[in-house]
Amino acid sequence: MKFADVDLARLLIALAVLLLAAHGVGSLFSRFGQPAAIGEIVGGILLGPSALAAISPTVMNWIFPATGSSAAALGAVYQLGLLLLMFAAGAEMRRLLQRNAVRTVGLIASFGLVLPFAAGLGLVAALGVHQFIGTAGNHTALTLVFGMAVAVTSIPVISRIMHDIGLLGTRFARIVLSVAVIEDIVLYVVLAVAVGLVATNGTEAFGLPTALNIHGVAENSIYHSIVAVIFLGVALTVGGRVYKWLQANPLAVRSPVGFQLVWMLALSAGALSLGLVPLYGAFVAGIAVAVANDTDGRAAAGRNALATVSFGFFIPVYFAIIGIQLDLIHHFDVLFFVGFLAFACVAKAASVYLGARLSHENQFVSASLAIAMNARGGPGIVLASTAYAAGIINQTFFVSLVMLSVVTSLAAGSWLERVGVRLGGTGKKGRPAGTDSEVPAEAGTAGAGTAEVGTAGTAGAPEGNGTAVDTA
Repeated sequence: MKFADVDLARLLIALAVLLLAAHGVGSLFSRFGQPAAIGEIVGGILLGPSALAAISPTVMNWIFPATGSSAAALGAVYQLGLLLLMFAAGAEMRRLLQRNAVRTVGLIASFGLVLPFAAGLGLVAALGVHQFIGTAGNHTALTLVFGMAVAVTSIPVISRIMHDIGLLGTRFARIVLSVAVIEDIVLYVVLAVAVGLVATNGTEAFGLPTALNIHGVAENSIYHSIVAVIFLGVALTVGGRVYKWLQANPLAVRSPVGFQLVWMLALSAGALSLGLVPLYGAFVAGIAVAVANDTDGRAAAGRNALATVSFGFFIPVYFAIIGIQLDLIHHFDVLFFVGFLAFACVAKAASVYLGARLSHENQFVSASLAIAMNARGGPGIVLASTAYAAGIINQTFFVSLVMLSVVTSLAAGSWLERVGVRLGGTGKKGRPAGTDSEVPAEAGTAGAGTAEVGTAGTAGAPEGNGTAVDTA
């Protein structure tokens, strides 16, 4: 691709402005104990139609043109940021679920995922959501997205909050993160199915479903459900071994970062060729890395270097561009949002609380679990942005989904900061008293860093024997 000087200038200025806004507002949010990823989105909002365009639309349209080579390049950076975010999310899922918490995690995950998802489907059936359907015109895909928007929980935001208040070493933290892992895996399987339902209907349809001439809703649903589960199953069973075996190649020896990028891009392209959304391939690539559990120092250094670049450049730009896409002036239905926010929070909180009580947690811990797991954060934003880009939802519903993630994340952070000490936290960034958990400095902005999550005790008790969790 050739760039004219003016297009190159636009691209360079746009990237610089996005990074300044994302890191600047993100740092400000972190200083006040709120998730930096939410601040990065707010930074983008300030550069978009809700703020900058209202003051000077000419400036905004010059820096962020809707078409042209600079717009295409920004789109590529946006997509890479999303893939790297998903790769990091998959790679953090290592050894979370411990045997002595299976009952609690199983009950909370079952009730906290199935009941809110069913409630979302019920709301769609009762009210209909035709006013929020996107350009793809697929009601089945929209219904799946609506249900998952009610049910999803964020690993990155919750882990960052608990790290900041010294909770990452308690049984409470392990339960929350273990359930969130299960929910995120289900989310991305369902999202892969939803996007697959609309991808084969477009004029630029690509991949195995097109070659097999799969077009009907029933055929698409069956195909994408089976392929998404098999793709994940292969990663969990043999993906880690393949990843470790490939590390003997010259690229992995010379550049561990380059090898991980090739691994992520290859599986993303593989998912796309199967008719799945590429972010699902990146997520599965990260899971394979987690399953490999490679302790080689060179490989670990490569992962840390990739995380530094990802959370320093690509992922903040991704979140900031999300903010730019939010038109709070023309596409924010306040009445619908307030009602949807109340419905989603009550459905999720009540379901998690019920699961926690049935697993014999006390009322206070059950209520704290319910509030903490209402944070939708990064996964909710990925769900919204991917569904909007695929034409499943329109801009109004996209804005509401992103704002739902923002508000619930801020609410969960405020509650946990208030009651963190009662749950076993120190009330400040670091490890809970009496643990041998290590919490190195964050590598990124959306909950990056590595923490040790313990394995035994009561929900508010510090833990000793830790389990590594890379949060991204």
